[in-house]
Amino acid sequence: MGLVHKGRSAFALGLALGLLSWSILFALALIEGVGSKFFSLSVIAAHVRLLIVIPLLFLCESLLDVRLREFVSLIVRSGVVPKNALPELATKIARTNRWRDHWLPEAICLLATVLLTVIAAQMRLSGRTTGSELGYAISEFRLAGLWYWMVCLPLVRFLLFRWLWRIALWWCFLWRLSRLKLHLAPAHPDGAAGLGYLEVAQTYFTPLVLAISALMSASFAEEISSGISVFEAIYPALAITLILDLVLVLFPPCFFAFKLRACQERGLSDYSVLAARYVGDFDRKWLSAPDQAEPLLGTADLQSLADLSNSVAIVRNMRLVPVSTRLLITVLVAASLPMVPLLLFKYPVAELVQRIVSKLAGL
Repeated sequence: MGLVHKGRSAFALGLALGLLSWSILFALALIEGVGSKFFSLSVIAAHVRLLIVIPLLFLCESLLDVRLREFVSLIVRSGVVPKNALPELATKIARTNRWRDHWLPEAICLLATVLLTVIAAQMRLSGRTTGSELGYAISEFRLAGLWYWMVCLPLVRFLLFRWLWRIALWWCFLWRLSRLKLHLAPAHPDGAAGLGYLEVAQTYFTPLVLAISALMSASFAEEISSGISVFEAIYPALAITLILDLVLVLFPPCFFAFKLRACQERGLSDYSVLAARYVGDFDRKWLSAPDQAEPLLGTADLQSLADLSNSVAIVRNMRLVPVSTRLLITVLVAASLPMVPLLLFKYPVAELVQRIVSKLAGL
């Protein structure tokens, strides 16, 4: 569409699209005289899609693109990709950029959006769906419902399809990168043989995780408030949403698991031989036939032995996937946070406060 330009922040565009779509929707609801229903809980998903999901999708794109480019630059500057593999890497980067900027994938996303909208409309007219996608109250509006059906929902769907394509491109690039002959250092301080920055890059998928969870949470809230579903029925869907968010962020680094495992085994072998040589020389110098002419205090041999032990420990504890507990916790928090308000259906605030006060008062 030519709206997003490389090197520019797209968050302002996402915020403008969301606010403009929502403002027109609100204005049409006021014209119809249904402004009071517009802010009911049964249409919460409409507000979340336009005011939260759309800006988050563009925010994620703005933040993530910079980090992905930095990751690729880092593995080149640090020598993880050796010089003889740079031409092949350049080819893969050019291919990925070409498909990212090509008009055909976005045209396919737009076509899929139109087809999905037409199919949903036909199902709606035939009575085979309750119109839950539209919001249980907005589906009863005329002008506002038509704007939401014909413009707002297709916009969100198009952006989601576009993100699916971008995710597929990134996964494909990482898979091809993992097939290169990389120069991995088993004793690298990042604990991932030089690929530790990939975890930082994956962290910037958090706005996308938030957007997905917020969208699902709002949809569940609509179903519960409209009496279509009960709170207990959403547990499987919540579990699937959490798993989807975890796979989105944690699965791509797994492409390097086999290379990291081979690197660790090679490192343990090489450092075991080096440690054996050093410890043998250390024993002969200081234990078997100690050199009385050289003072023990202040010698660098002890520090070198400790440094060697630390290096061996780094190799032994090297991560087989460039993912840490911090990234896992970040994803879980981002995925779970939008789900927390759903607990208010099960445990209303007033009831919770009353129970707490009763317990404190001993009633």
